[in-house]
Amino acid sequence: MQVQAMPRSTPALSPIRPSRKSVSRTVAVTRGAPVDTAQRIIESITTAIVERRLMPGTKLAEQKIADIFQVSRTIVRQALHQLSRDKLITLEKARGARVAQPSIDEARQVFEVRHMLELSMIRRAALELTPDHIARLRDHLDQERAAVQRTDVPGRTRLLADFHVELAGMLNNATLADILRELLSRSSLISLMYQSAHSAEHSYLEHVAIVDALERRDARAAVRLMGEHLQHVEHHLQTLPHVSDLSAVLRPET
Repeated sequence: MQVQAMPRSTPALSPIRPSRKSVSRTVAVTRGAPVDTAQRIIESITTAIVERRLMPGTKLAEQKIADIFQVSRTIVRQALHQLSRDKLITLEKARGARVAQPSIDEARQVFEVRHMLELSMIRRAALELTPDHIARLRDHLDQERAAVQRTDVPGRTRLLADFHVELAGMLNNATLADILRELLSRSSLISLMYQSAHSAEHSYLEHVAIVDALERRDARAAVRLMGEHLQHVEHHLQTLPHVSDLSAVLRPET
């Protein structure tokens, strides 16, 4: 995998807007309860990572997060421990919590697992998806195209990742979908914070080709196209020299 350095620049940051299909877990509990509040913190941080608005290495100060969400540090600590178990952040006694900084070896391992899972998944999808599933994928592709055309960086990043989770969900395998969500979150830590319009459009067009093959029930072509797609994503990974302002990224909308 070729890793390049990005020029130092500060991306425009906006308040977190959780998507209707959150990349992290949700729980059905009474709003305002401690577990629910911790989950909102988990979702905000995870979504900010997936949308590449929280950079690898960003310090996650407990008190600052507590002030942003107006909760106790105990609740913040619960959320950070869950994120640490998910490998999205690291917890160290001397340094506190920081967004994880996967090594190049870790990056290769994540994409190796994605290759194994997603090539098997797409082969099965070519045989099992119904016309209704294909129609839903086409709707998703329309959303991807619109986000790419309007240069909606967070939106297109989330949608391009959600495409893979959508496929897993259509196979009625919740475990596979959960694993892919976690892998895609970790992939976001090692992929670009700022994705060029050309790269985003290229990923969208590869998704279109994959869905075309699925509609034809051409398993061989679908597997080949998915493999090439993952190779292209991995090839364009870049490291990032800067970190984000935590308040700008996580502060809830008022």
